[in-house]
This record gives sequence, structure tokens and C-alpha cells, in this order.
Amino acid sequence: MKHGKKYSESAKLIETGKLYDVNEAAELVVKTATAKFDETVEIHVRLGVDSRHADQQVRGAVVLPNGTGKTVRALVIAKGDKAAAAEAAGADYVGAEEMIAKIQNENWLDFDVVIATPDMMGLVGRLGKVLGPRGLMPSPKAGTVTPDVAKAVAEAKAGKIEYRLDKTNIIHCPIGKVSFGAEKIQENFDALMGAIIKAKPAATKGQYVKSCVLATTMGPGVKLNVAKFGN
Repeated sequence: MKHGKKYSESAKLIETGKLYDVNEAAELVVKTATAKFDETVEIHVRLGVDSRHADQQVRGAVVLPNGTGKTVRALVIAKGDKAAAAEAAGADYVGAEEMIAKIQNENWLDFDVVIATPDMMGLVGRLGKVLGPRGLMPSPKAGTVTPDVAKAVAEAKAGKIEYRLDKTNIIHCPIGKVSFGAEKIQENFDALMGAIIKAKPAATKGQYVKSCVLATTMGPGVKLNVAKFGN
């Protein structure tokens, strides 16, 4: 794959084969970001688990101390008092059957997170084929199926992110913007990594964190020293 001049120049700052500590990696991703927009900083963690087994799933959510730098649009599926509480908490869209119909009939997807009360999940379940592949399906594990919708909205707006394994046993997550600077990126990294380590399944054998890469949207990846993550 051929990369542009800026990418190649940035890549020279990263030593081939070197495994960096988090603070060094955070500084490098900020330094190597050359795009004209505020690039997102992403983390890619490969785990020594097999996501095909139910007892080796790794999934959850964590509020990043410095947020993600992204404005989160929250849709809440609720009725009555819960709907009123969601509106008061600052949800962008609140409704019940009419919202589900809008998604089904108009393919409406102008939101970043879906929060639902438990009693509405029978209806929300119909949207599995639409929301599931996009990672938008509410789930109790992620705290997006809850009677306390106001708290869920506040957390989503504050920078709560969901982490989960893909089919290749890798977790991909945004942990901020380049403009945050290295220190805030490291704080967000520590919060997410702490949650992933805490979520280690009991059935895991051998090394849990196999590899970890920090990268910006357009920049080269920086490999981290995973020995420090208590494998």
C-alpha cells in the first residue's frame, strides 16, 4: 500500500519494531498527525480470547475522563415519566413506537447512541437488523437498556464509549482528538484499558492483551508495550 509524503515523514518518527510506553505513544500520535482536520485518536487492542465462545466475550462501556471530543446525539426509546426524564437530561430525540417506525420506514439513523427502557425492548428488538450491524443496539451490558434513562443520557453526552470484540478478537475504540494533547489522551487510554483488563473473562488462558496499537485517523500506528498491562 502506497502512502503519501506526509504519512511517510510521520512514520519516520516511529522506530520500527519498538514497543512504546503509553506516555511516549500518546506524544507520538499527536506529533505524527498531519491532517488539516482534528483527527480522532483510536486504540486497537487484540485480546487472547475466542469471541465465538460466550464465556470469552469482552464487552462493556466506560466514561472517558476527557470525553471523546465528539458531540453525541442520543435517541431515547421510552414513554411517560421516563420520556420526560430523558428530555430533561438533554436527549436529542425521545419517543416510542413513532421513533421505531421512523427508523424502519425512513431508514432514519441521525443518532450516535440508542438508549431504551427495559419495557420497550420488545419493540426495539424489531430493529436488530438495522441497529445491530451498526453497533447501535441497546444492551444492558453497555448501560443503554436501563430504567434510569436520564443517567444514561448524561453519561453518553459526557463521553461514554462502548467497547466490544470484533470477529477477529480485536477491540477498536476512539479515545479522543489530537487537539486534546498527549496527557488527556493518556488519561482516556488508561480509563479504557483499565475497563478492558477488569472485564477479563475467567475462561481466558494465556496472555490476555496480545497487542495494542494507538493511531490517528490518517496517521501511522504506534505499537505499545503490552507487558505492563498485567497479563
